[in-house]
Amino acid sequence: MTFRGWKSEALAFFEGLEADNSKVYWQDHKADYEHLVLRPMNDLLEDLQPEFGEGRIFRPYRDVRFSRDKSPYKTNIAATLSEGGYISFSADGLGAGSGYYVMASDQLDRFRRAIDEDRTGKELEKLVKTLEKAKIEVTGHDALKTAPKGYPKDHPRVDLLRQKGLIAWKHWPAGAWLGSVQAKKRVVDLLHAAQPMCGWLDKHVGPTTQPSDR
Repeated sequence: MTFRGWKSEALAFFEGLEADNSKVYWQDHKADYEHLVLRPMNDLLEDLQPEFGEGRIFRPYRDVRFSRDKSPYKTNIAATLSEGGYISFSADGLGAGSGYYVMASDQLDRFRRAIDEDRTGKELEKLVKTLEKAKIEVTGHDALKTAPKGYPKDHPRVDLLRQKGLIAWKHWPAGAWLGSVQAKKRVVDLLHAAQPMCGWLDKHVGPTTQPSDR
């Protein structure tokens, strides 16, 4: 089916789950989740697949083994795209991003070397500024408090050097537009805007050959 947005009842489902994150609530409203939340996400991923690759939706259950918060259910639905991209829908609205959220140590080494080198570093700096001018946040999983070991603290691109990942991210507060194809358009526009930066990351960082250890 063609994606037509999320109805306001989908927001109400997550509002209810935030208020009562219990198995009883989940079982009583599971049909609402499947029809109002999950089905539109599947439709959106199907529409995006030709350009952005296969989508994968995360399970709605939280891993509480090592968490103090024992709430059993996630209060959002999220998915990734095989060609790069992340989408999240919740009571707060819609979010989308693309990039390298967490980098393994070998990726970080290549990332920092490319930032340190004037030509490639300035190229990334320009791409980041272009995104920020478009009111797209550029962030990562975590950042060091200062320059990484081996780099000067007064490096001209120290803010980029401190990052342990790099993504373009945009969040849109909930509104009537969520119930229309505007939701898809905003995701697509964000993914297109992120492509130059993601291309830089693919070229100069690339995939890891080892598990992430940071």
